[in-house]
Amino acid sequence: MFGLNEEEWKNLNGLNTASEIYQQPELWLETLKIIETNKDNISKFINERLEKEKIRVVFTGAGTSAYVGETVVPYLSRKKGIKYEAIPTTDIVANPESYFKKNIPTLLVSFARSGNSPESVATYELANKLVDDISHIIITCNSEGKLAEISREKENVFLLLMPDKSNDLGFAMTSSFSCMTLASSLIFDLENFEENKKQIFEMESTAKYILDDKYEELKKILDYDYKRIVYLGSGSFYGISKESALKLLELTRGQIISHSESVLGFRHGPKSIVNDNTLIMLYCSTDEYARKYDMDLLNEIYNDEGEHKIISITKNYDEKINKISDHQLYLCKDSMQVDNEVFISLLYVLYAQVFALLYSVKTEVEPDNPNPSGLVNRVVKGVTIYDYNH
Repeated sequence: MFGLNEEEWKNLNGLNTASEIYQQPELWLETLKIIETNKDNISKFINERLEKEKIRVVFTGAGTSAYVGETVVPYLSRKKGIKYEAIPTTDIVANPESYFKKNIPTLLVSFARSGNSPESVATYELANKLVDDISHIIITCNSEGKLAEISREKENVFLLLMPDKSNDLGFAMTSSFSCMTLASSLIFDLENFEENKKQIFEMESTAKYILDDKYEELKKILDYDYKRIVYLGSGSFYGISKESALKLLELTRGQIISHSESVLGFRHGPKSIVNDNTLIMLYCSTDEYARKYDMDLLNEIYNDEGEHKIISITKNYDEKINKISDHQLYLCKDSMQVDNEVFISLLYVLYAQVFALLYSVKTEVEPDNPNPSGLVNRVVKGVTIYDYNH
């Protein structure tokens, strides 16, 4: 995997993380099968709720799990007439009545790798307390976690378990993120299930190609040895830009400073981060209109003075983009049939996961346990949840 054998990854204490990144194409097919097997029950549960007037669908989670919602919501909002929102549990718990409305029917979709994060359980309980008409979909990778346990045998809760191997053993969420993202995009788009199914099979083969071969290109980018990395994207790609920046920060123990921003938002102050030691990665949109703004920013950054570098990440090879990039990463040389923005996002994010893993090794941080001091934990500790009696 990624140029090293199993024994070498063990010696680096990185076997779990490397394996969990590498196994994702296989797990995507397992996730697809889980949805297909339960399609009728999922459809019945969701449709009964979406028929309600003024229904809100709120996607929630903490950290990487929050970015699942931020990746899926732009895609669903464009396709559907429902109000989809992504609100982190970490926001909800601190200010619940800013986000939960008593008289508005709400379907709360909770994402959790372990299902044991204090904020995840607290958000579930606060929703039950503050919303008169509340339903839940819990998407988790741990069948024995607290969220899975409290959700069983409740009429207003649908528990959707991800493949067992998606419950990542490494510190950073990788398989868990992509499986939950894939699952949530599928269950709210069941009328297009057969078309999405075809795309997932092509997506799986493309992912294998990236993981088996394209990491060599990432090694060349790694040779720049820059200490500031910026990820940019719009729509669903803004969600994965946040996840990409977090992966790098986590797996290098903060030795590499990472930042994320929307394509248009970058000029409004955040561009100040750019110096001669900065690498900018821009996830190029597959939408023709949004892509115009990507091109403008690529051209601007490429022609700015300084030693910074701009990397474009595209669906297909694009000669125009290549001319205004220091390096272009692409999923396919010619054309591919995958046009679902969420699916493209999951292919894009493979580059970021592998890049973070390789940079972890370069900075001599153990990928499976980048924070041995316990300053940051795999499952958050030290959070006190207070009673809410308003």
